[in-house]
Amino acid sequence: MDHSATRPADTYSPIYFLASLGAGGIAVTFFMFLMFWVPHPNQPVPVFEDIAAAFGSGNVMLQAGIVIALIGIAVFAVLNIKSLVWNLKSLSAFKQTDSYTALRQTNAEATLLAMPLAMAMTVNALFIVGLVFVPQLWSVVEYLFPLALIAFGAIGVLALRMIGAFLGRVLSKGGVFDVTAHNSFAQLLPAFSIAMVAVGFSAPAAMSTSATTVAIALMLSTFFGVAAILYTLIAAATAFTSMLQHGTARESGPTLMIVVPIVTVLGIMFLRQNHGLHVAFDVHEQPGETMTFLARLLSVQVSFLLLGAVVLMRQGYFNDFVLGSKTSPGSYALVCPAVALSVMIHFFVNKGLVAAGAIEKFGVAYWGITAIAISAQIVAIALVLRLNRQHFARRSASAHAVPAE
Repeated sequence: MDHSATRPADTYSPIYFLASLGAGGIAVTFFMFLMFWVPHPNQPVPVFEDIAAAFGSGNVMLQAGIVIALIGIAVFAVLNIKSLVWNLKSLSAFKQTDSYTALRQTNAEATLLAMPLAMAMTVNALFIVGLVFVPQLWSVVEYLFPLALIAFGAIGVLALRMIGAFLGRVLSKGGVFDVTAHNSFAQLLPAFSIAMVAVGFSAPAAMSTSATTVAIALMLSTFFGVAAILYTLIAAATAFTSMLQHGTARESGPTLMIVVPIVTVLGIMFLRQNHGLHVAFDVHEQPGETMTFLARLLSVQVSFLLLGAVVLMRQGYFNDFVLGSKTSPGSYALVCPAVALSVMIHFFVNKGLVAAGAIEKFGVAYWGITAIAISAQIVAIALVLRLNRQHFARRSASAHAVPAE
């Protein structure tokens, strides 16, 4: 093979679905601008009409924020879909190889769950695109919610079947799961996948005016959310034991921070559920309670960010796989924590601090904390652009590719 015509991504891994996931997540970070800066009094999320009205009557700064948000959503939604299509085609070809057969017999079978994870993110991203770019969409939204439930239901069933195949293989008989290779949080990927399905199910709970639709969304999101929490706790506990014994697998080091996006999507799920309970079933939660709840989630995230940063810096991961010439598909797992932290800070500031009256909206403290969210967003964008260039650009020499679990 002529290595001068190859690229690292030609050696396919299901982990590349995280490239699509990351792009979709960045589109969500741009939607946060619209969500919390554009008034939307008639529905829980901003729609095309709200954005147009705000752009027409807002000041220059708001207009600039809206333009940046719309461009960001459009660009990264396209990148999300483009990457998803490429991954689906590549996975189809990969399934015909001996490498796929071998993967299905190892711990790395869990990486296949990156597919439903990315698919669920794309459904969320497409819904955002519809909200901000399609006029009068909200007038027919009640007809769209059942379709959304069906879509997430199909993805959820796919994820559960894949998890069942993996757990059925490793739990039905001993000796097939390599505990020594469990020294990372790579096995939390299935939990992340079903958590993304859970947050998708919770959207109709927060936005529908039909009590029946809200109830169905509440039940389905609760099931997948609870399953994600249980899977996370079990997989993380067993993985940490292995890491203490064998050290953290260097190529899978970024997975130490996978708890950050899991916490964000489950946190949004709980907020959506609470809103649905409030509107449809007259269940109330005080703003101070929401602020404290979000502060606790953010504390968990910062703890795992610090843990991951310490290990990755000790191992020299950034110098080799992000800034250096080596490549590993697992590097895309770095994008998710940056996106998740950005989104969580936006919610903490607006649904927590502002709603509870702790700070003034658009005041100095508001922009000071929001700047942290925007900084994390910029890091995510830089990572996606850098990693895409590393993995998908043609190279004049063979790449130093390292597989990720």
